[in-house]
Amino acid sequence: MRLEKKATLVSTSVAALLVFIKMTVGIFSGSIAVLASAIDSFLDLIVSLFNYFALSNSEKAPDDTFNYGRSKVEPLAAVIEGSVISFSALFILYEALLKIVHPRKMQYLSESVFVMLISLVITLFLVLFLNQVAKKTNNMVIRADALHYKTDLFSNAAVLIALGVIYYTGEQLVDSILGIAISIYMIYSAIPIIKEGILMLLDASLESIDIQNIKDIIETERSISNYHNLQTRNSGSNIFISLHAVFNVSITLYDAHLVSDRVEMNIKKLFKDKKVHVLVHMDPYDDSEINDIEDTY
Repeated sequence: MRLEKKATLVSTSVAALLVFIKMTVGIFSGSIAVLASAIDSFLDLIVSLFNYFALSNSEKAPDDTFNYGRSKVEPLAAVIEGSVISFSALFILYEALLKIVHPRKMQYLSESVFVMLISLVITLFLVLFLNQVAKKTNNMVIRADALHYKTDLFSNAAVLIALGVIYYTGEQLVDSILGIAISIYMIYSAIPIIKEGILMLLDASLESIDIQNIKDIIETERSISNYHNLQTRNSGSNIFISLHAVFNVSITLYDAHLVSDRVEMNIKKLFKDKKVHVLVHMDPYDDSEINDIEDTY
C-alpha cells in the first residue's frame, strides 16, 4: 500500500476517535467552541475517507476511457476538502453569533478542558506525521490534509485557552468570540487549497522557475537550433510537458531521437517525486509561424 494511502487511513482513524470524544463532551457542556471542533472533526472524517478513495482511483493505470489516467481526482479532492473546511467555518460562525444573541451557560468545564487537551496532543502527532509524509511524497492530497489538521491544531489550542479563561473568569462571551476567530482562520486556510486545486483542474502551467529550468535543459543541447510550443501542466502527481524542437534538416532521425531522449531524461530529473510525461515533437525546420496562423482559425 502506498504511503499516501496509509496516511489517509491514519487520519481517518484519528478523526473518528476525536469525533466521538468531542461530540460527547460538546453536547453535554453546551460549549460552542467544543461542539464546533467536534463538527470540524466529523468533516475531517468524511474528507479523509474521500481522500482515501481519491488516492485509490488516481493511481489506476490509464484505460480506454481515461487515456491519461485519473490523476485529476487528487486536485478535485483538494477542492472538495477546501470547500468542506469553508462550509464548516460558516456553520461555526453562525453558531457563535447565535450564542451571542441567545447566551447559554457552559457546563462540565473541567471535562471540556481535559478533552480538548487530549485532542490537542493527538492532533499534534497527526500533523507531524502528515507533514513528514507530505515532504516524502509531495502529494497534493496529503499536503491539503496536513494543512487541514494544522488548522484543527490551532483551533484546538485556541479552544483550550478559551475554556481556561471561562473556567477562571466565568466570562461566557469568550466562547463565542473564539468561535468567530476560528471560523475566519479556517476560511483563510481553505482559500490556498481551493485555489491550487482549481488551477490544476484548469491545466495551469508549472511555476515560472520550473519552466525556466526546462528551457535551460533544452537550450544546452547544441543539436537543437530552436524550440517552440513549450506547454506544461500539473495533474495531481503527474506532470505533462510537450514541446517542438527544431533540428538541422541534415540530422538523422536516429540522432535526433537520441537527443530528444536525453532532453526527456534530464527534464524528468527536475521532478524526482512526480511522474513526468515528456513529449518532444521533432521538427526539421521552424514551423512556429505556421502553427500560430493555424491557431487563429
